Amino acid sequence: MSGYDADILIAGGGPIGLAAAIALQRAGFTVRLIERSPQAPSFDSNQTDARVYALAPASLDFLDRLDAGEPLRALRHCPYRAMRVWDQHPERPLRFDAAEAGAEHLGAIVEHAALAAALWQALPPGITELGAEIVAAKTEEGQAELGLADGRVLRGRLLLAADGPDSPLRARLEIPTVGWSYQQQALVCHLRTALPHAGTAWQRFLPGGPLALLPLADGRVSLVWSCDKALATELLALSDADFALRLSVASQGVLGALSEPTPRRVFPLRLLHAQDYHAPGLVLVGDAAHVVHPLAGQGLNLGLADVATLTASLAAARDAGRGWWRPRTLAAYARQRKAENLEMLALTDGLKRLFGNEQASLRALRNLGLGLVNRLPLAKPALLARALGR
Repeated sequence: MSGYDADILIAGGGPIGLAAAIALQRAGFTVRLIERSPQAPSFDSNQTDARVYALAPASLDFLDRLDAGEPLRALRHCPYRAMRVWDQHPERPLRFDAAEAGAEHLGAIVEHAALAAALWQALPPGITELGAEIVAAKTEEGQAELGLADGRVLRGRLLLAADGPDSPLRARLEIPTVGWSYQQQALVCHLRTALPHAGTAWQRFLPGGPLALLPLADGRVSLVWSCDKALATELLALSDADFALRLSVASQGVLGALSEPTPRRVFPLRLLHAQDYHAPGLVLVGDAAHVVHPLAGQGLNLGLADVATLTASLAAARDAGRGWWRPRTLAAYARQRKAENLEMLALTDGLKRLFGNEQASLRALRNLGLGLVNRLPLAKPALLARALGR
């Protein structure tokens, strides 16, 4: 490895970048993780993080293999065993239960801060550059260079971009994208419920977008309400009491009266897909490669699957004596991941458009469809398998 600081340079110290650093280092590659923030991820049990993820069992298994699962369970981690989805009639929801698939649970709801802290605990020491700002990047086959704001230059055989949906590296290295804004925002916070959440994820499709109430370990629920900007602005302006009442009505009281909302935050919603997941000396993972609507809760699961597939692809090429950094190896990773990621982008975009349309004929079709899925012997297992990450 003469002349290189590491086999692989990883830009971005969020959950996907951290997972990639752990997985690749354990697979026998030398890694350098570059993160702009000067602070290591930490978790304060007295604080809440409005950003939450619905991790599928496949993702939880992967975290266990990275030795991050146990630290995560020791922080805040809420397995959920059921999901209820409805449009107009909460008494007749589409029901998903783990027992139907012979599983212990459908997944777990975790806070961003808890996940990042758990991954940091599993990170090998001495491979991270905190407070390092990337100001230049250059890649070619088998070569990657990053110029840092402090004047240093880091060199590796491959650059992995895990720097988020607005990926500066993707833009700097001119990887084109396709996509669009949904002209919506996701409003998030935590609330207390009058009725127990029963380890169940609740989701109602409203005309403006889905409203999800996700179970948390402390008995509260996490709200993710996808709505247009005007409604988001209106909801942000309400007092806590009026907001909780508005939400109780919107959720049709499935968990009784809601109360004590934590500070509300909003995030813009969009669809984005990189036309290429790789270029000579560069590979994209996670939100740097694809961004989906949150209604299926699959964004982070797709990113972790990217990391698992890329790690296996690179290790297999190396073990077979092939150049693991070569375009042929990176293209094999891209083909495998693009198929699943594009399928999920199409699914979430189609659901968003179907349930966001208030034509009477489509409204009736939606209600009919939810009831039929409950009764069809093949439809529910297929959807459950997707939810479980199988």
